[in-house]
Amino acid sequence: MGHTLFGVLGLFSLNILLDCGHAQDALLHIEPNWSPLFTEEKVTFICDSREGNDTDWNYSFSRNDGFFTTNGTSNRYKSSSVTTEDSGEYQCVAHHKIRPDRRESNKVSLTVSNVPRLVLTVSPSWPSPGDSVTLTCTVGPPSAGWRFFWLKTVPQQSNTNYYSGELLPGSTTGTEQDSYILHGQTHTAGYGCRAGRGDPVIYTPYSGVKFVWSGGVNPAASLTVSPQRLQHFSGESLSLSCEGNSTEWRVMRADEDGFVSSCSSWGRVNRSTCNTDDRARSGVYWCESATQTSNAANITIHSGDVILVSSVHPVTEGHSVTLGCKLRTENLLYNVDFYKNDQLLPNGVRGELLLSAVTKSHEGFYKCRGRTSPRGLDTLTSAESWLSVKDPEEAASSFVFVVLLVVGLVSGVLLIILLLLFLCRYRRSKASGLSRSQRTNQSPATDHMTNQGQAPDGHYASLLPGDSCLYETIGGSEEPEQGTNDEPETSVYQNVKMETTAEGGKHLHGQNQGNG
Repeated sequence: MGHTLFGVLGLFSLNILLDCGHAQDALLHIEPNWSPLFTEEKVTFICDSREGNDTDWNYSFSRNDGFFTTNGTSNRYKSSSVTTEDSGEYQCVAHHKIRPDRRESNKVSLTVSNVPRLVLTVSPSWPSPGDSVTLTCTVGPPSAGWRFFWLKTVPQQSNTNYYSGELLPGSTTGTEQDSYILHGQTHTAGYGCRAGRGDPVIYTPYSGVKFVWSGGVNPAASLTVSPQRLQHFSGESLSLSCEGNSTEWRVMRADEDGFVSSCSSWGRVNRSTCNTDDRARSGVYWCESATQTSNAANITIHSGDVILVSSVHPVTEGHSVTLGCKLRTENLLYNVDFYKNDQLLPNGVRGELLLSAVTKSHEGFYKCRGRTSPRGLDTLTSAESWLSVKDPEEAASSFVFVVLLVVGLVSGVLLIILLLLFLCRYRRSKASGLSRSQRTNQSPATDHMTNQGQAPDGHYASLLPGDSCLYETIGGSEEPEQGTNDEPETSVYQNVKMETTAEGGKHLHGQNQGNG
């Protein structure tokens, strides 16, 4: 019985050796050991003779049974950057330097693919103010060893359809996790990701830009839509205007396919306003500058005969809002039903639905549908639009921001005026002191030159309002012992007056732009 069991175990072990290679055969492994490899990565083949020292053997390496290096003294072969043509089955052979011993290794399959592209997703894409947002960066096909780099996009003023990127906190050396959480998201912003692995590191191309949208109005940057609604008829012209703390706004659109472009590609730009004429398309519209991004509006262009009339901006909790149903012929459609998330709501009054004292529970997708079809109108169901409700504290914080901004500007102007008055009084007192010194020590000739500024009747000619400080500044800068020449003095006075007036005008103009 014991001999029979021993024989069975021996036969079982022999079968394992036949399947896996002889116990003393060489062993080939690859570093890095992830699969697939990607173009431009480097790979090292390592052949283990599994007996004695590595220096006792010579080594040969083959791909698809064809040797590409033979009888080398190193058991390692490091490739240059691999390409897709390097895919195949690899094997090594160890030859003992002294005795006739030849050992073949196992075969290892190597697959080389083009560098993958990344897919970035954001969830949710329309968060409530202050909510967390999760960015997820997916490598396809899935593979190991990647570190992920997360970026916030920055518009390039020189190229209206491109963005540069700034690394997000904690992303300088990359993260092992393929997700990144944004806390307290409040404004519209674009994000991207990139992945890298290996030594030296190879990087994937950047992912496409994905946006986290905010419908809340940011006082520093706001988008105004005219007509003031989220749905519009096909062929209808829209006007989109940007306001805020910038003079270099551009109106942007992300269409339903995710393609991002500026107004210059599909509309007419007039300073900070974009007119679409009849080329408006459904998508998310917003304003951006090098440092600011406005609220976003998810605009729907409907080819049917009815649209839902709803607010462009979120409704403050506790306030009321009225939804309407509008015909393409400019008439209000009265005999209609309203739906929220495809659920029929109580009938509206004369084609309108009043939502009083709204709460977060009122958020959802709304649409309207006509009960009867007037002649010539075939499609009486509108598209859906999202009704957003914002927290009263958010509205209050926006109001406080505006108040602080106005107070800051007024305080700044008052401070400048006080500084100018102080400077004028200082110059006047300095000029008066110099004048008294001149009267004490002047000669008859000097007295004659001083009195040249008098009028023929013996009185000084009065200066125009506001000129005294300028005049006294020039007089005060002269040395007491030097005479003056009438012609150069008049020229200098006029030049300073003109330059100061020009600078003052430019300064005020700049303030008006900032306030606008």
